[in-house]
Amino acid sequence: MRLERPTHIEDYLVTVRVGQWFGWTDSKNKIYANLLVLDGGAKPTESDCTTGLAALQSAWDLENDSYKSQRRAEYPSIVDQLDDIYNNGIDAWKATIKVTKDKYPKP
Repeated sequence: MRLERPTHIEDYLVTVRVGQWFGWTDSKNKIYANLLVLDGGAKPTESDCTTGLAALQSAWDLENDSYKSQRRAEYPSIVDQLDDIYNNGIDAWKATIKVTKDKYPKP
């Protein structure tokens, strides 16, 4: 899982092919116009780059900003959940989990 949200076409470009297949004619100004293909392959279109970046951002948002990720971050560890079940029973465990489920409901 990626830790930071993709923000640049370079985040997309590294998913297109393996290895160091691209570079920049101006490394301080990494824009599509300065994209350089190093391996002799086809240069993705600017539209491919922006669409690909948008898809990566949507996937990241879904994984990291969704109710699922919010729940996942707040649930007790599996070890603690099993300990809760063993010591307090299934109903007590369900009550503990329900607090988080209610806090972050499905859309």
